[in-house]
Parts: sequence; structure tokens; C-alpha cells
Amino acid sequence: MQRIYIDNASTTAVSNEVVAEMLPVLSANFGNPNNLHSFGREALNLVDKARDRIAKSINADRGEIFFTSGGTEANNWAIIGLALANRNKGNHIITSQIEHHSVLEACKRLETMGFEVTYLPVDETGLVDIAELIHCVNQKTILVSIMAANNEIGTIQNLKTISKIAHERDIIFHTDAVQAVNSFKIDVLDIEVDAMSISAHKLHGPKGVGALYVKKGIKIDNLIVGGNQERGKRGGTLNVASIVGFGKALDVTARDYIVNNKRLRFLREYFLSKVMEEIPNVKINGHKFQSLPGLISISFIGVEGEALTTLLDLAGIAVSTGSACSAGSSHEQSHVLKALGLPQEYAQGTVRFSFGVNNTKAEIDIVVEELKKDVERLRELSPIRSKNK
Repeated sequence: MQRIYIDNASTTAVSNEVVAEMLPVLSANFGNPNNLHSFGREALNLVDKARDRIAKSINADRGEIFFTSGGTEANNWAIIGLALANRNKGNHIITSQIEHHSVLEACKRLETMGFEVTYLPVDETGLVDIAELIHCVNQKTILVSIMAANNEIGTIQNLKTISKIAHERDIIFHTDAVQAVNSFKIDVLDIEVDAMSISAHKLHGPKGVGALYVKKGIKIDNLIVGGNQERGKRGGTLNVASIVGFGKALDVTARDYIVNNKRLRFLREYFLSKVMEEIPNVKINGHKFQSLPGLISISFIGVEGEALTTLLDLAGIAVSTGSACSAGSSHEQSHVLKALGLPQEYAQGTVRFSFGVNNTKAEIDIVVEELKKDVERLRELSPIRSKNK
């Protein structure tokens, strides 16, 4: 049976170029970069090279890049570390209702520590309400954290506008760019972002490694203590091989942005046109134009999303109902779709399709054919199931 992977928003396959760069590190360059001997210095040189690559790709200084275990740690560190370090200026934080759980849960943790958090609403396309942002800022606001692009619906936020609003009021601005950095170039100086989270496994790099960019002069408390690694800001022995892979992955991504985006948009639009032509009663979620090139969220009316993804999986097709990070609580309505105001009957039938550069037009034809068959089957069963409840 042919297997087709259309869940690249969850994770991506490690590219051959990245694997080739990592393999020598796994076998030969095994030193601890915190040691002063030659083995340690060799490992440190590899880490520094990766740090330079990552810094260059986002137009940052190498001293502003701190390695983490992934996007979740980077988000936790940014939210909690920035809040605690700047508590003398205020205790109010602003974020949105559709952030990744690693941001939302970090904010909830801060609420137990005496901080106040405002969760901004979004419109039906997933864009943050700018007027509401301005309205909610007060003299105690010290941090605004808004994601660059949503991982469930693909909507891209107006980062420069949000950054300007924050900085005009002397407020720190953080963005979770984990889902965005694979799809468009982010220049931290152009956007004027103060802190930014990124991760390797969304851009054909290894899992378990990410980074937090922190602008020089911005105060941030440590999240992980017990070591002097990362210039005393984050304890723990560095994952050298994965860091090397991360640097290569971001380097390749920056090199291939234009070609890859063009291909992903073609695949997305071709898939969408086929779905709209072949399958009735569907709704497209997210912003029509201001969205990630390879991601699309579709609600199939009268269908349960989990049942549909299961049938597709049995046919060898991998998609998801939303964020892989919340799969354990999948029976709950997505907080993102709820924030859009999507009715329950639409939300429960929502499936996310996220394409990668290795997907083909032929694969899409197979997916749409199977999708049409499974949707029809579930819609036929739906009245029977409702009657037996």
C-alpha cells in the first residue's frame, strides 16, 4: 500500500542534506562543547558554526541565539523568563486566544504567580483584533506575545503592526515563529521583534532542538538552571549533532524559500480546487490570502474529523485534525476553531492538510479520491449513528 504523508505541520522528514551533515558529528565529533580540550573545542566550533547560520538566516547576532530542546521550551522560556525578569515594570501580559499550548499554559502558570493575562480575540479568519490590542494595553503591560503563523489554520499575523504598537509603549514583543520560519523569511530587525521561538523539526531538521532569539539588552530570567551552558543562560549539555542539523536545515530553508513556496502554493491550490469540485458542503478555515503556503484547514459538514483521519490512515494517508501537541485531548474542540467562532458541527469535522516539498500532484489525486469516498461513507452513517445515541 502506498503511504502518503500530508501532515508536515506536525513534523517533517529530515532531509538528506541535514542527515549528511549530522552523521559525522554522531560518530566522530562526540566531544562536550563545554570542555576545554581538543574534543570539546571541536564540538564547540560546530555549535558556533550552527549558531552563526541560524543568526544569519533571521538577521540576528550570534550572541542573541540560545539553543533549547525545541519550540515548547523556547516558548516557555520566553514567556516566563521575560515576565519574571521585567516584573519590576509591571505584571500584565497580552497574548491571543489561538496561541500554541506552550504559550497559553506558560501564561496560566504566570497567573498563579500574580500576573494578569489578557487573551485577545481573533476574527473569523484568525487575525488578532488590533483595535482590541491597543485597548487592552495599560501601564502595567510588560509583554505582548503573538504567534507569527497559526499551526492549525495557517493564518499569518500582522507582526510589524503588532510590534510597532508594543514598542511605542515600551513593551517587549515576543513571537512564536515555529510554524512560520519554514514558509517565509523572518528578519528580526525589520519586524523589530525582541524575542522569537523557532524549532528544527518543522523545516526538515531533527526533533528535540530549537532556539530562542533574545535581542541584546532585553532582560530574561533563566528557565533551566544547573549549568553554565549557553553563556550562563540555559543549563544542560548541548545536543551537538542536532544543533548542527538545525543550522543546516535553516540554511537550506533560506536558500530554497522561493522555489519551495511556489511549489507548496501550487499543491495547496490544486488540492483545494479538487476538493471544492468533488466534495460538497465543505468550509475553508483561516485567511484566504494571508496564510502559510502549504497548510489548509477544511471542515467537512456532517463528518467527524477523527473518524475521517482514521479512515484515511487505513488507506495509507496521514493527515490530522489539528495540532499534534494536543492529540491526547482530541475529543475537546480545538481552542483555535472555537476562537474563530466556528460552530461545533463544523469544528468536529475539521481536518488539517499540510503539504511538503516532496508531495506530488499524483498523490493529491489519490488523496482527493479517497477523501471523497470516506466523506460520503461517513455522511451516510451519520443519521444512523445520531438515531442510536
